[in-house]
Amino acid sequence: MSSPPDARAVLAADRVATLSRLASLEREQADIIAAAQSANSDDEHDPEGATIAFEREHAGALARQARQHLADIDAALARLEAGRYGICERCGTPIGPARLAARPAAATCIACAGLR
Repeated sequence: MSSPPDARAVLAADRVATLSRLASLEREQADIIAAAQSANSDDEHDPEGATIAFEREHAGALARQARQHLADIDAALARLEAGRYGICERCGTPIGPARLAARPAAATCIACAGLR
């Protein structure tokens, strides 16, 4: 399947935005850790401890999601280079244009995505 002419541009823009989001999340996570260390509190006994622990874990989870999305984008760019962009990695059928428009880094068609 030939890729849409703007697929590379869409993926590249998404990659830049994801890298920016990841950098911001990593800064936020570092700030939370630094603030918790300077406060000399522990999560168990400090009333703010649970909130700090939640914020730290939330920022960490968002950063992990951003890293996974970045890996998905890089994989999509590799498929684009190899001429396999828009082909389901599971069943080999074309991925619908609506799915690619919604999720440019999609590696599977809707039917196969539903099997996960």
